Amino acid sequence: MAISQQKTADHLKITRGRYVKYEDGSSEPPIEILIRIARFFGISIDLLLTVDIRKYPLDNIAVLPDNRMVLPIMVDGKGENKIEVITQKASMGYLNGYMDPGYIESLQTLSLPFLRNGKYRAFPAGGDSMPPFKDGTFIVGKYVEDLRDLKPGKTYILVTQDEGVTYKRMQELKGHSVKVSADNSFYEPYEIHFSGILEVWEYACAISTKEFDADEFSGQNVKEMFVDLKKDLKAIMKAAKK
Repeated sequence: MAISQQKTADHLKITRGRYVKYEDGSSEPPIEILIRIARFFGISIDLLLTVDIRKYPLDNIAVLPDNRMVLPIMVDGKGENKIEVITQKASMGYLNGYMDPGYIESLQTLSLPFLRNGKYRAFPAGGDSMPPFKDGTFIVGKYVEDLRDLKPGKTYILVTQDEGVTYKRMQELKGHSVKVSADNSFYEPYEIHFSGILEVWEYACAISTKEFDADEFSGQNVKEMFVDLKKDLKAIMKAAKK
């Protein structure tokens, strides 16, 4: 039995007018709404991207081969991938807004022609846990749908309930948790339970907005010496507590 546009919109938690624009193709739904549409109709997002479902009965689409679950690719007027940019200011509200279509649609976007076949988003780098990325660098990540696809040695942007947006290297996949670490050896590896992970984005590229100083890397050995001193101090303090 056919479902009215109003009932569909109500299920998707959007207005009917907004849903009509998505249905007739006059507006592109953001990632969060595509997920809801896919789950509501029982169709993989891959098929929503690659097949004009208006040309096929839903029953036929659901049984097409290679019915993988991936995220939608929104494109600009030139057909280039639209990558939402999470600025430092916007990142403060990302935990509350990452599932809010209005928040996502309000973000600035950019297009990188060499990034295709996936859903990408850019996040600001911060802190000293993942050298050589400096403050002001944007790390572009490709959305990971299944946590079982995480690969040891690869770096990922993790959106977690406890830490918010963080950038770490995958160490080990352990049952229902993942062990991650910073590239800065001063920080100890730790585990994150799957239940605390909201999103994962695999490193795709980095965009630096600040140039390196001429002597910045010449002092790398000195920096490593201080890192070693910090580690030694940390070990001494730990031993003193026993």
